[in-house]
Amino acid sequence: MRIVVKVGTSTLAHATGHLNIRRVEQLCKVMSDLKNAGHEMVLVSSGAIGMGVGKLSLKQRPKDIPTKQASAAVGQCELMYTYDKLFSEYNHTVAQILLTGSDIEHAERRQNFRNTIFRLLELDALPIINENDTVATEEIVIGDNDTLAAIVAREIRADLLILLSDIDGLYTADPRKDKDARLIPLVERLTPEILSLGGGNGSALGTGGMATKLRAAQITTECGTDMIIANGEHPETLYDILDGQQIGTRFLGRRNEA
Repeated sequence: MRIVVKVGTSTLAHATGHLNIRRVEQLCKVMSDLKNAGHEMVLVSSGAIGMGVGKLSLKQRPKDIPTKQASAAVGQCELMYTYDKLFSEYNHTVAQILLTGSDIEHAERRQNFRNTIFRLLELDALPIINENDTVATEEIVIGDNDTLAAIVAREIRADLLILLSDIDGLYTADPRKDKDARLIPLVERLTPEILSLGGGNGSALGTGGMATKLRAAQITTECGTDMIIANGEHPETLYDILDGQQIGTRFLGRRNEA
């Protein structure tokens, strides 16, 4: 299978912005093992700005673009250094790809991206993708890595997109506020009722939330790819997902009817 895994800032980092070393090490170990098993793995990783916040000792995530971009420039270095070191321990070569909205919207640049990532997969590399927060502005920003991951899954014709977050899946209500909220294990169609369950931003260091995940589900399911929202606290959950266990919420891709 060709699998895109998206990991959010809340999964990668502590609330301080500093790296959650144990969790990232486990993520790299599990993804390396799945790659050894024959799966094509692509990682869409958040965390550059959040880690930059921690490394620059800022008190909170910046709101102005220059400071966001400065944080991203610092954090992206640490992020890729960490991934390169950890994946290398399992004999896997990583490749960094940074994208902006215009890279996706421009036909020639979008094709160049697809050519590059397909060649990397042929060369048995593990692409790691993030939005290019250092140069992106409001006019060219994709906005969040849930959407970016969905776009990547669509462009490379992935079999499955897995969003690892700080929540177990899609609920009937916000489980942090409503004790009666129930996990929805399967979404066959994105109805208006399902889409209305989207909320605001997630963690203080991140930019995602359920609304962005439902937007990602729209993109992936329309091109026939399944998407799963699962809790990234224990990366070994990826094994259970690929073993066919019911984990989180699965959104079924639309299949072309013959």
